[in-house]
Amino acid sequence: MNVSIHDDRACLLGEGPLWHPLRKQLIWFDILNHRLLTIGHQMQFDRTVSAAGWVDENRLLVASETDLFLFDLRDGASEHVLPLEADNAATRSNDGRADPFGGFWIGTMGHEAEPGAGALYRFHRGELRLIRDNVTIPNATCFTPDHRYAYFADTAEQIVWRYTLGPDGWPEPDPEIYLDHRGTDVNPDGAIVDADGRFLCAEWGGSRVACYDLVGSLVEEIALPVPQPTCPAYGDGALYVTSARQGMPGAAIDAAPASGRTLRINVSFQGQAEHQVLL
Repeated sequence: MNVSIHDDRACLLGEGPLWHPLRKQLIWFDILNHRLLTIGHQMQFDRTVSAAGWVDENRLLVASETDLFLFDLRDGASEHVLPLEADNAATRSNDGRADPFGGFWIGTMGHEAEPGAGALYRFHRGELRLIRDNVTIPNATCFTPDHRYAYFADTAEQIVWRYTLGPDGWPEPDPEIYLDHRGTDVNPDGAIVDADGRFLCAEWGGSRVACYDLVGSLVEEIALPVPQPTCPAYGDGALYVTSARQGMPGAAIDAAPASGRTLRINVSFQGQAEHQVLL
């Protein structure tokens, strides 16, 4: 597959790519540099921002280290929605995605990835509810096209779980293990599910997006010129992948100069459109 550079700005920790289906535009974040980026533009914040869901053509629901807030892409106006671990200065938001029921899932973690410091939440129509605690690095939040399941990973544990969703989108307790990479060098990061139900996961340290079928068998891999891919997004017939140069020494960056940049890969499979957040 042909891999190209979608955007040449290097992120320290690129994350949260979102293909906005109404704007036909990719939006992504540089968490540690407090930036939201689109082609030709960037918006600077006074705190870390990591993930978003689209509310309408112009507004996003954005997760920061202290809150969920509405952000207007036209003029940069912000409106606080509710706090997100605002009383805990040790944590920040990380991976998040809107679900098929209009909810928004968001994970938190320690600024230094302290073991068990984070959690997984779901926001739905004004309510923020804890889904899982004792999380170290929340990632891979995504949903099957039949709306029956949600995936979630703790990168530090090297496990991806699958939650069964109820009729209103709240997950049932006791998820099953979908992928168990413990004892290997595979570190599941951000992920999406394509229109055929295949799970596509950026694997930190693995220089690839790996594609798994419904039973968790590896069926395809997309090799990338970056050792630390963080999250894929699908839009306009392409797979977009954010990446990071966090923790990489100069020699490693010299060997992989695309590190931190956002990549574009033309693909033959069909992805899912990102779901709308309903307020």
